[in-house]
Parts: sequence; structure tokens; C-alpha cells
Amino acid sequence: MRKYTTEIIIGFIPVLIIFFIYIGQNVVPMLLMGMLGFAVVYAARGKGKLTALSSQKRRVEAKSAPLTFEQIGGQERAKQELVEALDFLVHQEQIAKLGIRPLKGILLSGPPGTGKTLLAKAAAQYTDSIYLAASGSEFVEMYVGVGAGRVRDLFKEARTKANKAKKSSAVIFIDEIEVIGGKRDGGQQREYDQTLNQLLTEMDGIYANESPRILLIAATNRKEMLDSALLRPGRFDRHIGVELPDKKGRLHILNIHANNKPIEEGVDLARIATESFGFSGAQLESVMNEAAIYAMREKSDKIAEAHLSSAIDKVMMGEKTDREASKEERERIALHELGHAIMAELVRPGSVSQVALSPRGQALGYVRHNPQQDQYLYTKQFLNGQIMIALGGAAAEELFYGERSTGSRGDFDQSMNIVRTLVESGLTELGIIDASMMTREAWAAVNRSILDELMLETKSMLESKREVFKMSLNTLLAEETLSGNEFRTLLSKHKAA
Repeated sequence: MRKYTTEIIIGFIPVLIIFFIYIGQNVVPMLLMGMLGFAVVYAARGKGKLTALSSQKRRVEAKSAPLTFEQIGGQERAKQELVEALDFLVHQEQIAKLGIRPLKGILLSGPPGTGKTLLAKAAAQYTDSIYLAASGSEFVEMYVGVGAGRVRDLFKEARTKANKAKKSSAVIFIDEIEVIGGKRDGGQQREYDQTLNQLLTEMDGIYANESPRILLIAATNRKEMLDSALLRPGRFDRHIGVELPDKKGRLHILNIHANNKPIEEGVDLARIATESFGFSGAQLESVMNEAAIYAMREKSDKIAEAHLSSAIDKVMMGEKTDREASKEERERIALHELGHAIMAELVRPGSVSQVALSPRGQALGYVRHNPQQDQYLYTKQFLNGQIMIALGGAAAEELFYGERSTGSRGDFDQSMNIVRTLVESGLTELGIIDASMMTREAWAAVNRSILDELMLETKSMLESKREVFKMSLNTLLAEETLSGNEFRTLLSKHKAA
């Protein structure tokens, strides 16, 4: 009888409405009350938009192709740390003998595009676990209790799917964990706080003797925003930094993404890895993809080194634009970029990779620099050199036109950011100070002092290279591009003369 209760009620309601209409009763208030009650029950049972994932609409398990750690490049240290942590799930008998408590959570922190999601997928493959993925924004709603309910459902679903698939463990990956795991301010309770409290409770409920075991892997770009209760041992036991790859890592990533692409013989991917200093794994994948697109545009069967160089420019600054400058503007832009290039070669010989007059993105021209080696610590001399390279364009305009243009705005922003780094690192005459205590007037004074002095030095060094400007200008205007070797040849001719 219970099986048909719903059908009987649904069939009885129209009959009841017709009866009330027949006896002359106003049924409109009753209909409104009935609809309101239905909406409340519908939401409470988990069938509406106000609740978490319902039992009828389950989270789709990731069905992507299996991904192993060998297929992820540029993160050897991060992979090593992660594999060591995952072995606690794989070798359960061994860790039980040693009395080791299984890890409950692993936090992956680092810049965007460095492979945090890929590492989580590879972790599920390595441990032969069920893999469920979610984003922090999925748990955020304006309705109270919704986020907490979604957290409960996520962990419940992970256990259910693991039992159904007869797996001993499940991996839950939450991207953008800072959305729900941000620091609590201690004030009025917010929906975010309730969601975080539920997540903390669920993580406390992951015990060593549970089956299936659940490992929570979270990713964030802003670790400093996370609540201390979430970061403590016993919740996120391992904090693994997933940083930008070094030159060796970039080469590894390029080789991985070159496997399914026809690369022309003689292409030096090591040089491309050098030129792509500071690129993330996602950007390197985009470089290989854009290079293939350039090859297709030219109806070429193979990807040449020129395609890869153009792809680096596109990823850095954007696609070429159709903006056409007048002859006078083109000459000014060319002299501006030559000023950057000459200063770069004077300060750090061999660092110029390309001088281009073609507009890309917001830039009317650009100089691509080629760092000789990855560098993570900077001296005052090095940073002063970077400022002089940035000021080289404006200094060249002053030498030849007697005034500057608005094209130097970005260069000045870059220079002032480097000055800020000098001040905060205690590398100026101010000594070791708290930069946050400095007034606007103090910042203006230190910027003016450092930049004016370096601008005079830059103009003095460029003044001695006037002939190089004249020799390079016509070539750059005609060809629109000078490679680093071609530019250094012109410099060597000037030295010989």
C-alpha cells in the first residue's frame, strides 16, 4: 500500500479541488498555500536548487584517460613528495606495522597553470582510487546550509562510489579551496564559515580504520588566505609547493607536448625552453599548440623553430594586430625598442633574443630577452641593470627627439615596481625599513632619486652608441624584426669601426 501512496494523493487532490469549487468555496488561497508547502518540502528533500547534490543527480565521476606521474613534466620535487604521501594509502600493512597515521589531506599550492589538477588525477591513478573533483565555488550559495550540505554529500558520495566499485580508497580533489577555506574573522557567522566548519568536521571524521579511506587533495593559488584550522596537522598534513618549472622542467614539458606533433628536424627545444623563462606548464602547452596553428596557417607539414618563436611571442603578448602607424611613429617606436635592446646588451651581453617592430597585443613593438640561466636571487646591481633596460626606450627618445612619449608609461611602471623591490629588500640608502610605514611623499622621493640617477647613466651610455642606432634603424624599419644574433652583429661592427 505504501508503494502507491504518492499516486493516490496526486489523484485525490484534483478531486478535492473540484469538490470545493462545486460547493462554492474559494480555492485560490488553498492553491497558493499548497504550492508554498510543496516548494518547502521539495527543497527540504534535496530536489530543488537550494540544496546540495541530490540522490537523483549524482556527481559525475571523472572519466578522463588514465594519467600517470610520468606524463607530468617539470615538477619532480612535487611528484616525489606526493608519491611519498600516497604510499600511505598504497602500502597500508607496512604503515600499520610502524604505527603511522594515514594522511587525511594534501594541499597543493602554487601559481596557476603549474599542474596541480594533473597531480591530483595522477594521485588517483597511482592509488587505484575513485576520483571526484569539485571547485570551491560549487559550495558557495546565498542560502544558509547549502554549502555545508554539499560538503556532506561529496564525502558521502565518495564512500558510496568506492564501495560500489570495490575500491579501498577514494581521492577527492577540491580546486580553489580558498573560496570556502578562507580565514574566519570571528564576527557574525557567514555561510562561508558554516561550509568551512562542515569541511573541518568531515576531515576530522576520516579515520585510519575507515574503509574506504578518503584522501582530500586541495589546490590554491593563495595559501596565505586559508584558515589556520584547515592548515594544521591532522587535516592538511602535507603542504606541497607546485612552482613554475625551471629550464630542465620546461624542456621536459615541451618534449611531452611535442610527442603527438610533427616537429621539423633540427628544431632546438632546449633553446625554446631557455626563451620561455617564467612560463608555466599551461603556457608551454599553449606554445606548442599555437606553433602547430602557425604551421597550419602556412600550410606546412611540420612545425619549424620560427613557428615556436612566434608562439612564444603570442603567449607572452598576444596576437599581431592590424594597427598601422605613420612613418614618424614607426621611427620613434623603432628607436624606442632599439634603446631597450642596446641597454640590454650593454648591461647583460647576449641577452637579446629578438627586436620586433610589429604590434602585438597592447605593444607597438617589443624586445624579447633571453636569460642565460634561471635566477631566483637578485642583487642591487642586477636590479639597477633591469631598471636601466626598462628606461632605455625613454632615454633613446630623449636623445633623438628631445622629449618622451606616452609609449614609456609601461616601462616606468616596471621601473617603479623594481624600486619597490629594492626598498622592501633593504637595498637602498634607506636601509632596512618597514615599507608599509612609508608615506606617499617618501615613496615619491625615493622613486625620483633612484630613477633620475639611473636615467642619467642610461642616457650617457646610449649617447656613445648613436651610430648603432643609425645602423640598426633602417634594417629594423625594413625587416620589422631583428634576431638577437643579427643585432649583436651590428653592435660588433660598431665596435670594430
